[in-house]
Amino acid sequence: MIKKNKLIETRNQRGYSQDYLAGALDIDVSSYSRKETGKIKIFDNEWQILAEKLDVPIEDIYEPDEGMIFVFNDQSTGNGNIVTNYTIPQSILDAQKKYIEKLEEENRNLKEIIRSFNTK
Repeated sequence: MIKKNKLIETRNQRGYSQDYLAGALDIDVSSYSRKETGKIKIFDNEWQILAEKLDVPIEDIYEPDEGMIFVFNDQSTGNGNIVTNYTIPQSILDAQKKYIEKLEEENRNLKEIIRSFNTK
């Protein structure tokens, strides 16, 4: 698991102790400390509570243990909801990177064509 640097930084900026956030999660301080250091998991509902107590959107503090997180904001209430934690296979990421590179090359070529028409 990964140390939760964004959570720690935000907690410190807000001037809250680990004890305060442990109380919000209804756990002891040592358990909370292990959550911040990544030794034990912070569950989705706990991320929501922490975001509310720190008065920030979830995406400002959330750091996944692995993979990617999808946070959808409900515009009517302003609440962020964690939908899923999904690890994207490297082969898909590589394919998407190649596709993006291809699109960037096409974009450069089209810009060059436009420039050549504008200079005529």
